[in-house]
Amino acid sequence: MTQPTLPPEILEKRAAEQRHALHNDVQQLRTVVEAEVRKKVDEVRDRLDVKRNVSRHFGPVAAATGLIALSLGYSFAGIFTER
Repeated sequence: MTQPTLPPEILEKRAAEQRHALHNDVQQLRTVVEAEVRKKVDEVRDRLDVKRNVSRHFGPVAAATGLIALSLGYSFAGIFTER
């Protein structure tokens, strides 16, 4: 079965409406994706914030730093002393 051909004006109007609807859908999708990406980036920045992590875990960080400094100091002093 063949459909009767529609006048070009009606086809142009439908095409314009479809383009407009498609444009609106793309804009909405872009807005949603940008918001989600911004949210994830903010979460990662918060999780990787050095100042916040050090202040939360000050004891273990201080202990690890002290042990590293002590072992490096002991090794460095060992270079210059006779055994």
